[in-house]
Amino acid sequence: MTNPFEAGFLKKIQQFQADIARAQEELKNIRVEGTAAGGLVRATVNGQRELVDIKIGKEALADDDIEMLEDLIVAAVAGANEEAARKAQEVMAGAAGGILPPGLNLDGLLGGL
Repeated sequence: MTNPFEAGFLKKIQQFQADIARAQEELKNIRVEGTAAGGLVRATVNGQRELVDIKIGKEALADDDIEMLEDLIVAAVAGANEEAARKAQEVMAGAAGGILPPGLNLDGLLGGL
């Protein structure tokens, strides 16, 4: 039976931790965009799903329909977050280097990144 604390095993764990830390840093720099109403509202989030920018076209304000504008903002942010989740899954799976089983949802495992 192999000793789980062999130097090679510990090195692999340390490398895994370093790879995950690098991936998390990379996620801070990823930018993805979600849109609503054909681009009238654009939301940008980073790979950690933090809202970093929002753009609202003047046409969205023309009708004075605040509820519609709120719905468009929510839809754009949700779309951006979905794309960020996909990107985060790719980045973190790549950082895991085949250690984690295919198809594993890293969303809950890694704190909802």
